[in-house]
Amino acid sequence: MNIIITNIHKEEAWEIRHKVMWPDKEFEFIKLDNDESGIHYGLYKDNQIVSVLSLFVTNNEGQFRKFATLSEEQGNGFGSVLLNYVIKEGVNLGLKRIWCNAREQKVGFYQKFGMQATGEGFMKAGKAYIIMEMTLNNV
Repeated sequence: MNIIITNIHKEEAWEIRHKVMWPDKEFEFIKLDNDESGIHYGLYKDNQIVSVLSLFVTNNEGQFRKFATLSEEQGNGFGSVLLNYVIKEGVNLGLKRIWCNAREQKVGFYQKFGMQATGEGFMKAGKAYIIMEMTLNNV
C-alpha cells in the first residue's frame, strides 16, 4: 500500500466533504466562504484520495475544518496519519495553537492527539459541536 499526503485543490476536497459529511445537503453546503485562502491536504492510498482536511491560518493560529475520510476507509488510521501530518505542518508554519470544531461524537478521537475541549460548543444543522484546541510547542 502506497500512502502519500499532498496539497490539493479545494475542488478535490469538496468532493470528499460532500460524500462523507453532508451527503443529504446540496453540494454548495460544503463550500466555505474562505476556501480560497485555505491550505487543503489530501491523503492518497494507492493513488486514490481517501481523506481530506483544510487548514486556515490567521496570525499564529490554525483552524482545521472539513476533516473527512471516505466511509469505507474509516477505522484504517488514515485520518490519524493526516491529522498528525497537519499538526506537524502547523509547527513548521510557526503556529502557536491549532483548533477545530469537533463533532461531539469525535471528541475522544481528537483527545488522542493531545487536543482538549475548551468547554465551548454549538449546534449546526442538527449536529452538536465542541471547540477543541492544542498549543503547539515550536522547537
